Amino acid sequence: MASLISDTDAWKNLKAHVEDINKTHLRDLMSDAARCNSLMVEYDGILLDYSRQRATSDTIGKLFKLAEAANLKEKINRMYNGEHINSTENRAVLHVALRAPRDATIQSNGKNVVPDVWNVLDKIQDFSEKVRNGSWVGATGKPLKDVVAIGIGGSFLGPLFVHTALQTDPEAIKSAEGRQLRFLANVDPIDVAKNITGLNPETTLVVVVSKTFTTAETMLNARTLREWISAALGPSAVAKHMVAVSTNLPLVEKFGIDPNNAFAFWDWVGGRYSVCSAVGVLPLSLQYGFAVVEKFLKGASSIDQHFYSSPFEKNIPVLLGLLSVWNVSFLGHAARAILPYSQALEKFAPHIQQVSMESNGKGVSIDGVPLPFEAGEIDFGEPGTNGQHSFYQLIHQGRVIPCDFIGVVKSQQPVYLKGEVVSNHDELMSNFFAQPDALAYGKTPEQLHKENVPEHLISHKTFSGNRPSLSILLPSLNAYNIGQLLAIYEHRIAVEGFVWGINSFDQWGVELGKSLATQVRKQLSASRTKGEPIEGFNHSTTTLLKRYLEASSDVPSDLPTLLPRI
Repeated sequence: MASLISDTDAWKNLKAHVEDINKTHLRDLMSDAARCNSLMVEYDGILLDYSRQRATSDTIGKLFKLAEAANLKEKINRMYNGEHINSTENRAVLHVALRAPRDATIQSNGKNVVPDVWNVLDKIQDFSEKVRNGSWVGATGKPLKDVVAIGIGGSFLGPLFVHTALQTDPEAIKSAEGRQLRFLANVDPIDVAKNITGLNPETTLVVVVSKTFTTAETMLNARTLREWISAALGPSAVAKHMVAVSTNLPLVEKFGIDPNNAFAFWDWVGGRYSVCSAVGVLPLSLQYGFAVVEKFLKGASSIDQHFYSSPFEKNIPVLLGLLSVWNVSFLGHAARAILPYSQALEKFAPHIQQVSMESNGKGVSIDGVPLPFEAGEIDFGEPGTNGQHSFYQLIHQGRVIPCDFIGVVKSQQPVYLKGEVVSNHDELMSNFFAQPDALAYGKTPEQLHKENVPEHLISHKTFSGNRPSLSILLPSLNAYNIGQLLAIYEHRIAVEGFVWGINSFDQWGVELGKSLATQVRKQLSASRTKGEPIEGFNHSTTTLLKRYLEASSDVPSDLPTLLPRI
């Protein structure tokens, strides 16, 4: 029987240690300057302060012992060595190779994959420059200044996060002048309508992102935009206006895209870890130029080196991962709030939701043994200060939810007003510094009495405090810093999975719903075209399907082509 991490002494010692921690309060822990100092780490301009975690140096020592019991160092090395650590799919896990320097060596199946990676990067640089400088034009000779990237899940959330973060960066703005990038993900026709509104097929390039070129939602959207282009410019225009990020060249060609305009990635890249492959690099290079995107890759690579070689005491992703395990598995906090005090990071939490919850939302160990403990975190978040006016009430006085506060020293777009007490960015950052202390210290009935608060309001205005958070301070938010932030979270999530002893790199949980949808699709087609009755579903689903079909009986049985008309 394969052993579970929860059977080890290191795990049991942490379980027992919770009692000691329950006797402490962050008010007291925070008054120990030496402790606070020891719970801060800096690397490559990024400062991590985890002094507001419910932890002592003893806790951290016990977490390092847990890492040892889980063979964390060995597991990290196995990942970087290209071993097939995704055992259920028999694959290596090498997103670090996607941003490795050109002269690096990273092996997969006895072959250095870095030259392959750079072949694709060089091809992207060459193609994106041709499109951007107008030497590659559309079917009517007009430059292609608008890009629609079609992809879902990992083929969309990561690139959208990076795009949104770069949109307000001064260097990126300059490079993106006169261009636009849109992402079409949802199979909902409303998403198609929103994406093509205001676009002219003559100036639009569509990038279809699907590893297998079979993803149902992506391919239906691709066929829809192929029709949109053909209807306006004729079928022969497709090859000039559509390119692919895929490994299935026969299907790419069959679709009408020139296989020379297909950009490869590999089975050792998981979808949610693919933003640094052609999946993200191609659309982002078309929008911002390869030079800006290369800085993003360098930022991620810097953290890759740090994660691989820094001792655990100084290793930001390792510390973050271990603290997450502590909060989830020992203190019993299932959720985590990701709170970037930067509007440019508004799509960061949705991306990390997928990276974290698709990776670590598992119920069995990597050996298939049911876990006797909960793994995975429920991730959510909003930029500050918006979140403060939304869900912080619950975080301050309701459930305990550990928080990640992410701040930026230099704003991408500083604003100063004569006569104001502080700049707009200082106003934002005042909240970034205040909120963690409000959560840690709270407010006692004694303090409220001193303020002459009426007796009947004392309990309503009391804050228990002792609510854990950590703060990450970035020097600025340029392409390089965005790469650093991405890699920190990717590796943090891997650390959690390595310690829990699960496979963070498969996602069997997404399959069942998809296969059931196939049965529904067949039924809808049969009912619409042949009037066949609904069969083979439970009473509830049958009732809903009947209601749906009856109320949408105006949909023609022999579908003519109809595109959105916004």
